[in-house]
Amino acid sequence: MDHNVILEALKEAVGPDQVQVGSAIDPRYLSDWFVPIERGAPLALVRPGTTRDVSDLLRVCHANRLPVVPQGGLTGLSGGATPLDQSVLLSLERMTGIEELDPAAATMTARAGTPLQTIQEAARAAGFFFPLDLGARGSCQIGGNAATNAGGNRVIRFGMMRELVLGLEAVLADGTVITSLNKMLKNNAGYDLKHLFIGSEGTLGVITRVVLRLHPEPKSVCTALCSVTDYENAVALLRHAKQGMGGALSAFEMMWPDFYELVTRKVPGITPPIRYGYGGYVLIEALGSDQTPDQARFENMLQAALEQGLIEDAVIAQSRGESNALWRVRDASGEITQLLDLQAKFDISIPTNDIGRFVDACRTAVKSRWPNSQSVSFGHIGDSNVHFNVHVGAENGEPQDAALERMVYDMVRDWKGSISAEHGIGLLKRDYLGHSRTPEEIQLMRTLKRTLDPYGILNPGKVL
Repeated sequence: MDHNVILEALKEAVGPDQVQVGSAIDPRYLSDWFVPIERGAPLALVRPGTTRDVSDLLRVCHANRLPVVPQGGLTGLSGGATPLDQSVLLSLERMTGIEELDPAAATMTARAGTPLQTIQEAARAAGFFFPLDLGARGSCQIGGNAATNAGGNRVIRFGMMRELVLGLEAVLADGTVITSLNKMLKNNAGYDLKHLFIGSEGTLGVITRVVLRLHPEPKSVCTALCSVTDYENAVALLRHAKQGMGGALSAFEMMWPDFYELVTRKVPGITPPIRYGYGGYVLIEALGSDQTPDQARFENMLQAALEQGLIEDAVIAQSRGESNALWRVRDASGEITQLLDLQAKFDISIPTNDIGRFVDACRTAVKSRWPNSQSVSFGHIGDSNVHFNVHVGAENGEPQDAALERMVYDMVRDWKGSISAEHGIGLLKRDYLGHSRTPEEIQLMRTLKRTLDPYGILNPGKVL
């Protein structure tokens, strides 16, 4: 293949000013956020401005069997956007903007490169609410959120990104544009093709536009931080909160003592809202339509939990500022990498009732193998999701990352969990996909991949 000819074809497809070559590529495109993977040396970076541009450049790459790595905001945690040698990096950052907000349908149509925060703010300005929320909201892009089936803190009420997308547009490996910008909640006209691309991490097609489902803007926010004696009481509190708040319950976040003490002692500006010494700390949020009665209902639910011995103590926010301060404790998870030299950040799912015993067993196994190890745990236990983060150091000068991954993922397999709850597979977890999927499922995935991308040019080496 003549790279000069290919580069000229790419420049013709998207414009010469939107192609960077070799060492001229800005370093920020060369790695995912906090993903310790040795990157390849890409041939070029292309920045299309339209769906037609994406289609044209994919036709060039398909004809020349050239690997393409789609990139959004580069905030992924599994290496899904990490460059490969002699690949074309396809950045969607120029494809921004909200094309339509339909109040009657309660939908928003946006281009894939639009930042999540822009989506949230536009929805709020129109009196609506887009519930997906991530710490990287200002940088991550809505197309990447769809491609990775992003989760976040409000999955317990609103679901993953898959539940928030009604329709989309995607470009296949050969440049074919699939436009399915559905705005209707009910549409059973054949296969729901959007699900081929949501969560596929750019391996089946490049998402260029999405139709998002909006919700009414909440008029009330009720937040509390509670202490519990153990994980069993946290699960009992979850059932109690669901019964007491019904559909208003929007977040239920568990922090183990190791996480709570680390962030409240080490992160500047955070003080412990509740004293140390408990078995766990739970952040509860409910969103409603009228602050005064909703707050009364929320506090009555917590009072009953206290009387039943489900919680030991609670701090209830009385203002948005106090609510933000309680969330600041939980959101400090993004800063623990600086506080602890983490070697592995495990994003895993375990059946909710088993999470407490799994964390205990995992911590014990790691500590037995590496006595000087440190770990911190937190998670969205209402969604069966726990984050187990570990530092074990080196042994005889040798890094222990591979041995640590093998130990934890083997335990996830044995506990019938998922090796990826919300961060995707990418490069980091590819070798362990069989721990959570059957051989028949993986074979079907490969069949879909071969059918939609026969030359394997779309994000090769990722997921499968």
